[in-house]
Amino acid sequence: MKAFNDLADFSRDEIRALVTLAGRLDAHPEPEALKGKVLSLLFLSPSLRTLASFQAAMTRLGGGSFVISPDMSIHGLETRPGIVMDGAAAEHIREAVPVIASYGDAIGIRAFAERKNIECDMAETEFTALTSLIESPYINMESAMNHPCQSLADWKTMDDLGIPANGGKFVLSWAYHPRPLPLAVPAATLHMAAYRGMDVTVLRPEGFELPDQLMKKAAAAADAAGGSVTETDDRHAAMQDAHVIYAKSWSSTRHYGDRLADQKLREVHLDWCVDEPWFANARDDCRFMHCLPVRRGVVVADNILDGPRSVVIPEARNRMLAQMAVLHQMLGGSR
Repeated sequence: MKAFNDLADFSRDEIRALVTLAGRLDAHPEPEALKGKVLSLLFLSPSLRTLASFQAAMTRLGGGSFVISPDMSIHGLETRPGIVMDGAAAEHIREAVPVIASYGDAIGIRAFAERKNIECDMAETEFTALTSLIESPYINMESAMNHPCQSLADWKTMDDLGIPANGGKFVLSWAYHPRPLPLAVPAATLHMAAYRGMDVTVLRPEGFELPDQLMKKAAAAADAAGGSVTETDDRHAAMQDAHVIYAKSWSSTRHYGDRLADQKLREVHLDWCVDEPWFANARDDCRFMHCLPVRRGVVVADNILDGPRSVVIPEARNRMLAQMAVLHQMLGGSR
């Protein structure tokens, strides 16, 4: 495996094999599988689970890792092309990334969207510019429009819970957040659930529709897997017989990059906080999923997050296990 960038790059059988491997490595550890291997971790955006889970994954497989973050480790990192570097930044990304990659056998890169121009972010302009600087295997630890590590963990979580693929109903719901957030997780989650073969409903208020390109990608994945994709602002209809509700806030695509217009639109939707009444016509065993971090009392009520519906903790642990499987395949772990 030369790159783990998008679940769409893999067949469903290959994804299921990774999920199976993740479970096997949990039940039957291989503490020397990656002995002598090094993973470079470049975080151009902050992290808790991604950082900790990748370091833990490498350690459990017998390898090592190191972390580089401009805020933690170096004195400024310039990213603009053609710039005269007479300011605060001491190093340019064009030298930094190849050097960081050269110290490891693979590199993980995390770089959020700029959220200024939706066409540039949809094209993954920044992330592609970074990966073009390296020749070593790489892992997308979150980019402008994708988060494949989270999606692989979410796929495994639903398998662990026995939630059906074909015939399972998955609701991806927008939730209130005081700030506009990137589209990476909702985009990746939408495609993951569709590719798994589920009947997916995107539940969102007007103005927070997901881009057509993302919806068409998910619809094509659903068609191939025997699922479906719909979109609505009708909470009651969306939650009918749902197996899963996956809550996540994202920016208004109608006002992408316009913070004030986005704020004006979102501030009338304070009631989009997942609480027990949302589940009135869902399945009795409908589960609540979220990638974390999550704002209590804003995105979801405490009683849901702390109650039996929530699977956010095993979901987060599956990040480590899913990434162990990816690293095992990428760096040549023994079978």
